[in-house]
Amino acid sequence: MDFTAPIDFFFSDFWNPGKRVFAGYLFLSVLLAFAWLVFAKRHSLRSAVRTTFDRGVFFSDSAKADYKIFMINRLVTFFISPLLLSQVAISTAIFFWLHGIEVFQRGALSHWPTGVIIGIFTVVMFVIDDLTKYLVHRWMHRWPSLWAIHKVHHSATTLTPVTVYRVHPLEGVLYALRSTVAQGTVIPTTLFFFGSAVDLYTIVGVNILVFVFHVTGSNLRHSHININYWPWLEHVLISPAQHQVHHSIAEEHYDKNFGAALVIWDWMFGSLHL
Repeated sequence: MDFTAPIDFFFSDFWNPGKRVFAGYLFLSVLLAFAWLVFAKRHSLRSAVRTTFDRGVFFSDSAKADYKIFMINRLVTFFISPLLLSQVAISTAIFFWLHGIEVFQRGALSHWPTGVIIGIFTVVMFVIDDLTKYLVHRWMHRWPSLWAIHKVHHSATTLTPVTVYRVHPLEGVLYALRSTVAQGTVIPTTLFFFGSAVDLYTIVGVNILVFVFHVTGSNLRHSHININYWPWLEHVLISPAQHQVHHSIAEEHYDKNFGAALVIWDWMFGSLHL
């Protein structure tokens, strides 16, 4: 009997590059936080270390609740995941549906250069995934029945990288279905038009754009390190400070900055607060 299997399951996200809390991304986030405090905020080395690893944050009652909810949700995931709608089922249905539309020709764009096809697929996958995250997140705040679920996440009074797992189990299910629908739509559609050349540009097996998002401090969004970007970049990418505004209790910050990675959706739909 493998006694390490339960440990592997519960903590696998910390050594999976496809997950935000991958140990490598966490380490880089610590380095970014440290550099920000030393070079931008003019902290001493000792102060930067003390601030980055603030015991009042990581051992607060809110943080302890994060850790407990993380374990609960991992347990729920173990039992629920096999029951969720399959991405393969959605992809197959859409692929054959496209065959039935006369104006669409299978492989119509397959003659395009392979590098261009891979680039298009990589970008489209990232953009559609990000858009659907924005929409679901906004609906969570707009509809009372969904807010009743999502408010668990907003009950945090301190933010840590594990706060991303501070969600009601049903929210985890909804986001899993969102991912299934988004990817289950993009994959068969691009395969239909571009053929077998469809692939991703990846680093360590992760979409290169997702990888860049994570190595540039995605974990600091749920943290006490309020890094903001140059003004022009604040209109492109969600900075840690922007997402911390989303968690603010100030009235002027209510229902602002729903985006996951890209600011464009908040900018387009009037929910951006800089």
